Amino acid sequence: MKDLQMITALMLKEKKDLFKSVLYGVLAALGAVALFANSGYLISAAAVTNAFYVLTISIALLKLFSVSRAVFRYFERMVSHRATFTMLGRFRVHFFEKLAPLAPSLSTSFRSGDLLSRVTGDVESLQNYFLRVVYPPVAAAVTFLITVIFTFLFSWQIALLLLGGLVLTSALIPYVYALRQKRTASLIRERRATLTEEVTELYQGQEEWLIHNLLDEKKKKTLDASEELIAAQRKEQKTLLQNQSVNQAVTFIVSVLILTTGAFLAAEGGLNAIFLAMLVMVSLTVFENAAPMATVPVYAEDNQTAGRRLNEATSALPPEEGDALPEGGASSLSLDGVRLAFDEAHAAALDHVDAEMPKGSVTVLVGASGSGKSSVLHLLLGMHQADDGTVSWNGRRIHEYTFESLYENSNIALQDAHFFAGTIRDNLLLANGEAKDADMQKALGDVALTAFTLDDAVDEQGKNLSGGERQRLAFARLLLREASNWFLDEPFSSLDPAMERSMYDLLRERSKGDTVVLVSHRLTGLEEADQIIVMDEGKVAESGTYDELMNRSGIFRQLKEIEQSVFLSRS
Repeated sequence: MKDLQMITALMLKEKKDLFKSVLYGVLAALGAVALFANSGYLISAAAVTNAFYVLTISIALLKLFSVSRAVFRYFERMVSHRATFTMLGRFRVHFFEKLAPLAPSLSTSFRSGDLLSRVTGDVESLQNYFLRVVYPPVAAAVTFLITVIFTFLFSWQIALLLLGGLVLTSALIPYVYALRQKRTASLIRERRATLTEEVTELYQGQEEWLIHNLLDEKKKKTLDASEELIAAQRKEQKTLLQNQSVNQAVTFIVSVLILTTGAFLAAEGGLNAIFLAMLVMVSLTVFENAAPMATVPVYAEDNQTAGRRLNEATSALPPEEGDALPEGGASSLSLDGVRLAFDEAHAAALDHVDAEMPKGSVTVLVGASGSGKSSVLHLLLGMHQADDGTVSWNGRRIHEYTFESLYENSNIALQDAHFFAGTIRDNLLLANGEAKDADMQKALGDVALTAFTLDDAVDEQGKNLSGGERQRLAFARLLLREASNWFLDEPFSSLDPAMERSMYDLLRERSKGDTVVLVSHRLTGLEEADQIIVMDEGKVAESGTYDELMNRSGIFRQLKEIEQSVFLSRS
């Protein structure tokens, strides 16, 4: 149950409603037992006694127990479901808060469909944790204990039969089927995740599948994943129905044994015959509380798997505690002996990287594709955790600060800026919710998007915009912020040289005195950078100013000469 420790802690925050649910549930169950016990006694009493007051009292109790049963069941349903929905809300908020700070880094560990399955389907399945796993055993145990004690007052033999039947139907039989169900439950979870992944890829990559004439094949693969999930669910339901059928058969057999034993005891004088019908009715009724026990192992295994998958998604995250980065002013940044590996089977993305980025400096990371430039940027933003070494802001480890405060003090533009379906205004307001229309219109003008109005529509992921328009709109968002640390990953790679130069000029103007970390594959316009760090195969090959690197005849100069030759050949 280790995977459910946090879930249990969150659940216990509703302990008042949990206690009420169990109390009302037990009272409703005992009301049902009392109702049928009294009915059995009334039938026998009406046949063998002429005492009018006995019949009158029994009839009155019959009405009392029937009403109380319905009332307590109503309150049990109301309170237990209120507690369940409140707990489900807590679960959602808890895991969202755990996942949100490092959401970009999760894409390196989980496929988007799998992650979606975890944060929706797995969290949703936890609503059964109290109603189907915790509550039934507690309520059944209390109800069974009181019922067995009551039965023992009339016949210890019948009490033992009843106890044996309850142990079989509430513990042994569910346990045996739980062993059979364990593998099936895990298989269902895996196939549900696979189906979610396939549907997500089908939707997100539909154009590519269509272009390469593979759309039908992908659809078939998705349908096959759906059929596999349905087959696994059908198998699970078949096992569950078998469990319930065996339980009901044992219940019937025990009731027959109680009737037979009671009749024998009544004939031998060991039991007053007037109580025989009552005891049989008790046995038939109390076993109704054993029915939910048949599903407890199934839901327990399902919740255990869900808890494990959610913990896997959050286990790599740093502790939530941290100080807020002081607002205003640029920060100094550093990497000391940093190593980062995404997969043990492949070479490290970064290997013993050392870098200092002083407060208010402009640092440009250059190098061939796959050299580790973006990985350095992601480490500085806390989107990955270094396997070795230290990443620091202002001389303190990055995880000593809250990510909210880091991002509040940073202007960040990654390679693929996301745009939401809505308007230009909606997407600009993400950067500054208090920005006025005039400020947003000015930002559009600064990035040469004057052809757009704030009310123009933006499709999901900005599909109705060109690559250059998306990059400029993303830069316009940054211009609306007042942060003093800039982290830019190929921010203008889709622009033509003239527009790119214009945007870099604007960046230099707006970032004076700020700390700037820029990833670029182009080597033009770097003369004014305070330092250039050249990455090669995950290591810092060389660093220095533009003039220093050009005078060394190292990798940077070679890259610069290649770029110039390519440019001249194209012109």
